[in-house]
Amino acid sequence: MPLADALSASRSPHDDLLARLERTILCRTGGRITDLRVEVTDDGIVISGNAPTYYAKQLASHAALAEMSDEPLTNAIDVV
Repeated sequence: MPLADALSASRSPHDDLLARLERTILCRTGGRITDLRVEVTDDGIVISGNAPTYYAKQLASHAALAEMSDEPLTNAIDVV
């Protein structure tokens, strides 16, 4: 089995969503969110990290929501 197939077989749909969310948030915020973490909890998706402005925090929310379907989103990004 090729390595790519083995890696994709071990990934869950949540892993793909989390990776896509992280890439989208970093891209749409211009990398302004530091220590970005995207996690799945019992309550939905949680994004956390540090933003220099409230605007950057809001951009992260909008970027994540554009990639999600029905999962609830919690934005726990700190503005520092």
